[in-house]
Amino acid sequence: MSASRSSSPNSISQWSQKENKMFEEALAYYGEGTSNRWDKVSRAMGGIKSAEEVRCHYEDLDYDVKMIESGHVPYPKYKTHGFWT
Repeated sequence: MSASRSSSPNSISQWSQKENKMFEEALAYYGEGTSNRWDKVSRAMGGIKSAEEVRCHYEDLDYDVKMIESGHVPYPKYKTHGFWT
């Protein structure tokens, strides 16, 4: 199983693809403005990541997106298969 770790300095843990998917789904459910958002996302993930880990992971991803959108980091070049390549 592959793990991801953001390149920003706040990263404190490794995240598997399954954990990232759980994180994304919980984050979509508990949108911005949700009270105790990070606690709720952590619980939705079964408590496998703490609220602090969840918050840091979100901040790392948000930072990465802002860096890409501002032009400081190039857009990733994904390999695609099929008709579009």
